[in-house]
Amino acid sequence: MRNFKTTALLLTVPASLVAIGLYAAPILQVLALSLTEPKLGFANYQSLFANAAVGRVVMTTLKVSVMTTVLTVLASYIVAFAIIHMSAGWRRISLFLVLVPFWISVLVRAFSWITILRRRGVLNSALMEAGVISTPLDLVYNLLGVTIGMVHYMMPFAILLLYANLSDIDRRIMQAARSLGARPATIFWRVWLPLSLPGIALATLFVFVFSLGFLVTPALLGAGKTLMIAEYISVQISSTSRWDLATSLSTMLLLVVGIIVFAAMRSPALRAAFVARPQQ
Repeated sequence: MRNFKTTALLLTVPASLVAIGLYAAPILQVLALSLTEPKLGFANYQSLFANAAVGRVVMTTLKVSVMTTVLTVLASYIVAFAIIHMSAGWRRISLFLVLVPFWISVLVRAFSWITILRRRGVLNSALMEAGVISTPLDLVYNLLGVTIGMVHYMMPFAILLLYANLSDIDRRIMQAARSLGARPATIFWRVWLPLSLPGIALATLFVFVFSLGFLVTPALLGAGKTLMIAEYISVQISSTSRWDLATSLSTMLLLVVGIIVFAAMRSPALRAAFVARPQQ
């Protein structure tokens, strides 16, 4: 058994070296540039806190990320809860539909939302023809459009995470609650929801961290008017060649994400999501 474990560990060495070369080395290079460009020191990090533009970008990123996380987890929980209670046939069809977006490019999805939400798009045209509105609504190239696009992108991930957690809940607990006279609403709030907290915590962490560094969807649906950190970093590198600002902001983003993940992993609810439950 010990020889098997040693062999298995050795087999991971090539993959580990590739991961270090393709992931860790560039991160270390970014860190080095943030400390040496244009001169050695921590001046780049000090300037971040005095830069008003960076402050606005950070606040926009936090606002969009929080809104995206709340809406995504809420909508995904409803969908996952519904899938759990479907028959086997409908459950397979529903899970297939959840997986379909993974086969569609993020660019295609973003441009699809532009087609739907723009001032002369599908939604505005339908509302105007129905007499609901008289002038087109501004649904894209703003905070609303970015949030809609990001929620749509994140939902399949959150649904699968929540579905995996909800599938592990022992239904006999619900039956016991019913036999004791609990009403459906009481069973949900007092039994089902607490048992699903690990899945909610995991989905929340995943969506929030992912949202902090999202680039493509905010860039297309925001059109530069809703500027988030990832797009701001991209502009500093590709347009203004501000490597000092871009690398220091990238390093700070990585540090903040690391702290969030470390703090979240200390949560009992999140740790419970990684604990294997006994088979029913």
